[in-house]
Amino acid sequence: MKKVFLMTALSLGLLSCGGGETEAQVGQYTTIEVQELYNAGSVAKGEIVEAEIEVKNTGDYPLVIANISAACACTVSEYSEDPIKPGETTIIKASVNTDETGKGVIKKPISILANTRPSATVVMIQATVLD
Repeated sequence: MKKVFLMTALSLGLLSCGGGETEAQVGQYTTIEVQELYNAGSVAKGEIVEAEIEVKNTGDYPLVIANISAACACTVSEYSEDPIKPGETTIIKASVNTDETGKGVIKKPISILANTRPSATVVMIQATVLD
């Protein structure tokens, strides 16, 4: 339901941009290429894992990232809200504060909600937190 609401909000936002041409149009779906696992390797407890996730628009229409959500409060995402043209890439920055995680192997999912089918793509940030 949340995904439907976000896509509706994105669609209404694009429709309300009157007066000028918009790069992305409602109903245009594209495809993306993204590495679905970011492995940070071994890190010390308390270290901040900085992940840079490259997303490439492999489709024929502009890629519009509507939202990026994390499964926990310890992950923060930063991304461009501008449409990404076909063939171009963007970087999503995410960080995991290992002070807020357990020890051992951790996996923190990031969901990218965009004008793709399916609308959500999950990227897993993984690390081994050492004492």
